[in-house]
Amino acid sequence: MTAIFVLIVLVIAAAAAWYYYRGRHMGTFAQAFGTTPSIPEAKPQGAIPMLKMPTAMGWKAGEKPGVAPGLKVTPFALNLKHPRWAYVLPNGDVLVAESAGIPGTPKNVRDYAMNRVMSRAGATRPSANQITLLRDADGDGVPELREVFMSGLNQPFGMVLIGETLYVGNTDAVVAFPYETGQTKITAPGRKLMDMKPGGHWTRNLIASADGSKIYVAIGSLSNIADDGMEAEQGRAAIYELDLVTGQNRPFATGLRNPVGMAWQPQTGELWTVVNERDGLGDETPPDYLTSVKDGGFYGWPFCYWGQTVDDRVPQDAALVASALQPDYALGGHTASLGLCWLPENTLPGLPAGMVIGQHGSWNRSKLSGYKVILVPFADGKPSGTGIDILGGFLATDEKTSHGRPVGVAVAKDGALLAVDDVGDAVWRVSAA
Repeated sequence: MTAIFVLIVLVIAAAAAWYYYRGRHMGTFAQAFGTTPSIPEAKPQGAIPMLKMPTAMGWKAGEKPGVAPGLKVTPFALNLKHPRWAYVLPNGDVLVAESAGIPGTPKNVRDYAMNRVMSRAGATRPSANQITLLRDADGDGVPELREVFMSGLNQPFGMVLIGETLYVGNTDAVVAFPYETGQTKITAPGRKLMDMKPGGHWTRNLIASADGSKIYVAIGSLSNIADDGMEAEQGRAAIYELDLVTGQNRPFATGLRNPVGMAWQPQTGELWTVVNERDGLGDETPPDYLTSVKDGGFYGWPFCYWGQTVDDRVPQDAALVASALQPDYALGGHTASLGLCWLPENTLPGLPAGMVIGQHGSWNRSKLSGYKVILVPFADGKPSGTGIDILGGFLATDEKTSHGRPVGVAVAKDGALLAVDDVGDAVWRVSAA
């Protein structure tokens, strides 16, 4: 009876703390955005940080996101099972990874509150563990064929085709499968190439080198700021390089709390990524970011952020802090920028060349951020200017509910932009109006 009473008290305390923190503002600040962002001073929020998440409601029949002038948005696929990522095959077929996060066992009141918030927001649910194939053979923007392409996977996310091999990033391994152009299902067993630790930030994105000899693998941290110690974070918070010739892998860049989307900048040949930064220091502190990825580069996590700004909550390593690189472009605090793809100039009418970013949206700040798809223009191989909104309307104006949350983005063979929406269970297609 005593244990039950204690549990009830803890639940009530968690609910009360959540209600208090969801409305507590850490000051009103302009969004930390661009190459020289104004980042507010850190204000640690304590054991229970800000928790505020809209309730997932999805889209009613006929509803769709808002779109930039001169463009139109139409559903490419609906009623999917928590789609997360899209990959366009050379023949135009679109692969969509359907998977979801699995809530961990709560260790404290904060964990319990987070699990409740994430469940209500549609962020955790049974994982379909499959990849669906969509084929629009007649080019009318509506797939005539929809098949379960692969099943029985383990929280699949990234996909990349090199030659006649399709590589899939499961949460615990990079796995290779034989592929023939035009096939609509893979049933052959996979070949494991690289083991990874599951849990925590569970997505594993993949991108191939230009010559197809290597795959880069994005692996997020286990925790917010190495809460369980650095040993538990070994092999994480990094982008790894997997050599397909030797079978060996190595850390390519480290100190990246949760790198997800990756893309090549065609003029410079540089690898770029978007990274979700740490929680619990304020609405805009620190910002998520878009950055080029240097071989051997260290980007600060968990010791510091935005270059060498020290996080006093973490036992320090002065040598690593001194080596930390500053990211190229801030994307606003806690926007959860996940999707990333390169958009050539005028692929969509009126839009410059740049990086398209799917901003999944915040859950941990007093005024919500993200919940849209944006374009960061580039000039001379670097970000230039302010972001341009492409898709919006995912979040209700009162911030209480959300129709959807953008994740992966990809350019289809016909030049349309595809945006994956996991809460809306949809893939949206953006094209000329």
